[in-house]
Amino acid sequence: MRLGKRLIMFMVTAFVLVACSGTSTTEKMYEHLEEAVNLESDFRDQQQPLVDLEQQEQELYKQIIDLGSNDLDQIKELSNEAIGLIEQRKEKLEVEKESIEAAKEEFDQAEALVDDLEDETVKEKAEKMVEAFNQRYEAYQSLYEAYDKSITLDKELYEMLQKEDLKEEELQSKIDEINKTYEQVKNANDEFNTHTEQYNQLKKEFYDAAEMNVEYGEESSDEEGSEEETNTDEAKEDNQEETNTDETEDNEQ
Repeated sequence: MRLGKRLIMFMVTAFVLVACSGTSTTEKMYEHLEEAVNLESDFRDQQQPLVDLEQQEQELYKQIIDLGSNDLDQIKELSNEAIGLIEQRKEKLEVEKESIEAAKEEFDQAEALVDDLEDETVKEKAEKMVEAFNQRYEAYQSLYEAYDKSITLDKELYEMLQKEDLKEEELQSKIDEINKTYEQVKNANDEFNTHTEQYNQLKKEFYDAAEMNVEYGEESSDEEGSEEETNTDEAKEDNQEETNTDETEDNEQ
């Protein structure tokens, strides 16, 4: 089984160099736009804990595949530990999603002000920025759904590994299903990052068109993002198929 990998890009933070009075439409929009970035802090904060959980699960998996059919009690114990880590990943994913939803609600307040912009050039930039943000939001929904499904399948796999009468065909079918889902995770992640890049650029263009004197936060942390779901050991697929095929044969004898 080849597990997925996400390299998440974040929204860029902008700081006004001259304090806003908050009276103009662009200044009001700025406040909502940057508050949306702040509300994604929980989204950003989930990345490293998810990496840690994935690494712990990977270590448990390596221990499991080194065991044989005579070690079923130990396989069950380790599999249950892995399931516990998967459930923690699910909790982190939900916190991540709540953060994205809160940011979307805040952004919607900025979007509602676009029609009040009088300068046509500024308005055009704002409309393009809004489109990019909404595309990013929709891409996240796809990413969330794909990764949530992968979590479910991972849990099913560890439950399956505890069966005494596990058949090779049943195991291979689950492996194929998981690999397909992680390909969906990768594609959704790429789409999300593309729209994040576009949004960050268009937000800058909007601020420039509105002649807002802003300074941007460190882009390196935003553009590099943080790695999540880092179980990328490609040997995992081969090892799982090999080990569990042997176990199945032993069980059938």
